[in-house]
Amino acid sequence: MAFSAVLKSEWTKIRTVASTSWTLVIAFVATVGFSAAFCAAVSASFDSMKPGERATFDPVLLSFSGMSFGQLSMIIFGVLVVSTEYSTGMIRTSLAAVPARAGFLAGKLTVATVLALAVGLLTSFVSFFLGQALLGDHGTGIGGEGVLRAVIGAGVYMALLALFSMGVAAMLRSSVASISILIPFFLIVSNLLSGFDSTRKYGQYLPDKAGSKIMQIVPDAMGSAETPYGPWGGLGIMLLWVLAAVLGGYLVLKKRDA
Repeated sequence: MAFSAVLKSEWTKIRTVASTSWTLVIAFVATVGFSAAFCAAVSASFDSMKPGERATFDPVLLSFSGMSFGQLSMIIFGVLVVSTEYSTGMIRTSLAAVPARAGFLAGKLTVATVLALAVGLLTSFVSFFLGQALLGDHGTGIGGEGVLRAVIGAGVYMALLALFSMGVAAMLRSSVASISILIPFFLIVSNLLSGFDSTRKYGQYLPDKAGSKIMQIVPDAMGSAETPYGPWGGLGIMLLWVLAAVLGGYLVLKKRDA
């Protein structure tokens, strides 16, 4: 089967499964909604903030504060795109139609990542403009130094997170196992490792902590810890995690029977 046909078949699978579409909708609504609520709350209490908090205030990063909730839905999207075929047994039919497993996986990841990127960019731009409107005089414009990089980077971050989840799901081949590992990892483990001085030197290299650096325009913004890398270095670290997960998923798909 030609690669274009693989892309078309994967697109059909994704758009006809309601659960994958809803996870993207929830990712958008949760991120925009919580970000707007945080921006409105900070705007109302800005004058009572401590001088140190004002010095590291980052209106752009605050626009994406709801992403810690929305990204969980994006993780589930990535898992479902890959693991649903295993739970339904559809994987046997898919591999019979596309015996070249590298092409099959590349087609699936390409379609899902492009879709996640489109939703991620829509989410980041809406969150930014709505957040800045709520911040009023404390906000900034899209033309400010590093702002456009941060807004586009937020969308890329969400797409990379979905792609990382797809790689993990391809290795585990189970929705339950993948979600049971990924959600606690990003929700609890990552925050715990980054929350203590003794473990922060390790936690700062986890994919979400490193990748989210691209959303900042103020160094050490909002009380975040100093890191040995900048926005692009952080995104590069996250990309290495994604490449490792996708490679692991490919090796499992190549060596194991469906």
